[in-house]
Amino acid sequence: MIFQAIRQQQPLVHCITNYVVANFQANGLLAIGASPVMADDPNEVEEMVSIASALLLNIGTLNERTRKSMLLAGKKANAQGIPVVLDPVGAGATTFRKQTVQQLLAEIHFAVIRCNAGELAAMTNTAWQQKGVDSGDGTIDLVAEAKQLAQRQHCIVIVTGERDLITDGEQVEWLTGGHVQMTAITGTGCLLSAICGAAYTVGNKPFQQLAQTLALYKKVAEQAIATPAIGDFQLAILNELHAFSKVGDVSCTL
Repeated sequence: MIFQAIRQQQPLVHCITNYVVANFQANGLLAIGASPVMADDPNEVEEMVSIASALLLNIGTLNERTRKSMLLAGKKANAQGIPVVLDPVGAGATTFRKQTVQQLLAEIHFAVIRCNAGELAAMTNTAWQQKGVDSGDGTIDLVAEAKQLAQRQHCIVIVTGERDLITDGEQVEWLTGGHVQMTAITGTGCLLSAICGAAYTVGNKPFQQLAQTLALYKKVAEQAIATPAIGDFQLAILNELHAFSKVGDVSCTL
């Protein structure tokens, strides 16, 4: 199981992320045995990413300082062969966000892009009505546009929602399951992006590793919903992540 492999290898995931979810992301990574670091000052991100296993760039609370930090850290990670994950939160909500995502895509090579349908639409210039940082409304051919983005950026694209889609531009897989309660609290998608960074590093079959990550994350939601109170649900997610990372035989996973 991929979460057990993460616990065994304990990758350091450098997150330049948004302050709404930083604590939940850090605790979620710790729950599966990864090591989080949330450094985002331009004066240290290049040094910090140099010792990391993976880098996450999450634009949820984007500002000029973190924009600069993301570019510095992303380029340094590329130079050192460290995989970079992009979470383009609300990419189509404002001109600043869209321009930043375009710049990041132009100047940094991403190993993984994890987005929702609205964010995919923004990156592929598909007509869409973004609702703040939520997905919003519109019509998009998810498979065609995700494959095209994956081919253009030479990366794996994950589009999450009621069903999750993963593609490397050739292979396409759909993952079902989960629970709608995951959309009722902040940070569940952002945490998944961070976990994808950890999962990418622990084997040599990234597509399969990430597909397994998506499937297990949906199982986490299905287990956590046994605690239906919204205030307790986030804690239940952490508990289930921890439990999934500690059972079974790591040797059969990758």
